[in-house]
Amino acid sequence: MTLEPNVKSGNLRSMSVDELWNLHEMVETELSRKMLAERAVLEKRLRQLSGDIGAGGSKHAKRPYPKVLPKYRNPKNRRETWAGRGKQPRWLTAHLRNGKQLEDFKIPG
Repeated sequence: MTLEPNVKSGNLRSMSVDELWNLHEMVETELSRKMLAERAVLEKRLRQLSGDIGAGGSKHAKRPYPKVLPKYRNPKNRRETWAGRGKQPRWLTAHLRNGKQLEDFKIPG
């Protein structure tokens, strides 16, 4: 990879189209080579990190949460229950809009 005297001096305007095109191809080739080498280094790092993390995607296993028992029950449909977590179910919001209290639906015990 020898550079023309014009390139060494930085005088690109005095270069012919053919000389500029050759320079372009040399730069493109060298840039591609360096990008491939950098990509290989990054992929190697990624493989090392993936090996540290494991197949699950995180270092620690997901914490097992206990099953939450229902606290509220729909009196019209006994199968519909709510544990009191997350968004209130539609049946409960409808009853609350009609003037009932949350305690009216509490499961005893």
